[in-house]
Amino acid sequence: MERLRDFKDDVLCFMDNVDVEFTNNQGERDIRMVKVQQKISGSFRAMRGAHIHARIKSYLSTCSKNGLGTREALELLFNNELPDFITHAVTPAE
Repeated sequence: MERLRDFKDDVLCFMDNVDVEFTNNQGERDIRMVKVQQKISGSFRAMRGAHIHARIKSYLSTCSKNGLGTREALELLFNNELPDFITHAVTPAE
């Protein structure tokens, strides 16, 4: 409670600035659906299924963070194509 009181302006910054997210915990958001899957069905039937699920979620999350919607990302995937941000070579900063 003391930290919330002492850092009130920082904690509530998202209310004044639309560029600030409610939470900065992207890692928690990325694994939330895996935890929901475990809670609803108990777990994955096999490790292979868990690996496939993680790979798909990772791909979709990366696409989303690069401005590509889920539908477009899946269409590219099913058409055996990759998004531009994956296929372009990254040049090292000087």
